[in-house]
Amino acid sequence: MNQTQNQAVQVESLLGTPDMANALESEQFKHFLDQVPIAIVVAEMKGFERIVYANPEFEKLSGLAAAAVEGKQWSALPGHGENDNARQLSVALIDSSDCVGTFRLEREGSEPVVVDAYSNVILDDEGMPAFRLAALINVGAHREEIDNLTREKDTLLLEIQHRVKNNLQMITALIRLEARNARHRMDTEPFDRLAGRIQSLQLVYRLLSDQKGHDEIDLGVYLSEIAASVMHSHAIEGIRLNLKIDAYPVSVNVAMPTGLVVNELLTNSLKHAFLGREGGTISLQSLSDSNGCRVIIADDGIGLPEGMAWPKPGKLSALIVRSLRENAKADLKVESLPGEGMRVTITFSRTAAAPAISA
Repeated sequence: MNQTQNQAVQVESLLGTPDMANALESEQFKHFLDQVPIAIVVAEMKGFERIVYANPEFEKLSGLAAAAVEGKQWSALPGHGENDNARQLSVALIDSSDCVGTFRLEREGSEPVVVDAYSNVILDDEGMPAFRLAALINVGAHREEIDNLTREKDTLLLEIQHRVKNNLQMITALIRLEARNARHRMDTEPFDRLAGRIQSLQLVYRLLSDQKGHDEIDLGVYLSEIAASVMHSHAIEGIRLNLKIDAYPVSVNVAMPTGLVVNELLTNSLKHAFLGREGGTISLQSLSDSNGCRVIIADDGIGLPEGMAWPKPGKLSALIVRSLRENAKADLKVESLPGEGMRVTITFSRTAAAPAISA
């Protein structure tokens, strides 16, 4: 439990003091409040509501002497809501109860201070409002601590992403090296596919590093780099790639399965779509509008063999497609005509694909 949370618990315990109304009339209890490390202000509610007590911690926090507010209404307390909230502290203390919000106190000759404010009405023995007790907790210093911790976390995350990217790069290189060494002894296509998938993940982490810790990737840039990598790794003379790409920010959970699907389909096209032909064209489009994004991977090759579907149940490609549907709520449509080629369209809404917003 941090200091701010501990102080909030202290406020709740204080407000739960038995027979609070009688206690507030006791000089001994006021002496106790003088020692409390939380800014406390008390107003009497019998007749004209006016402040009758403010402890030393309030004086320290607000920069106001107790004598400057005692005998006055709550409007004597400075303070307005945080984050463009024009609500005044004095109004919130009267209108609300428990934790009434976060406020900025302007202090003459000192920097403003940010506080969480609490308010509670104390009833007398007859159940009538007798006192209003307000407590103010300085949260500005703790916000700075939290900001520092967040920056440290982001730095650590970037370092982890950098290491993962480098490790994936090394793994990809080792797999391709083994594939080359085994090329005349065994089928190396599984090696090539695995290397391509790992390289797609490596690209995600590199782009994340460029974003300095933000959970956001430009899908257009990512798919362009995957296409370039696949074409470089499986270059076949006579096959060309047409690209039409829009910039479109998406979350990592959307980018990763989309990239793996695109990697899978481009690799399939290069290896199988143009068998028995001298060449052909593969197209990759990522088109965005106000509703969302549509990714199209197509070729003018021979199409899927009769009776064959993609993705094939039980294969890794099927698991990747399922991940895409679950993470991006994507719709995936596969079209294939013998002798005319294959076309896969992935569609997802802007809301489903949007990067998460940090609190």
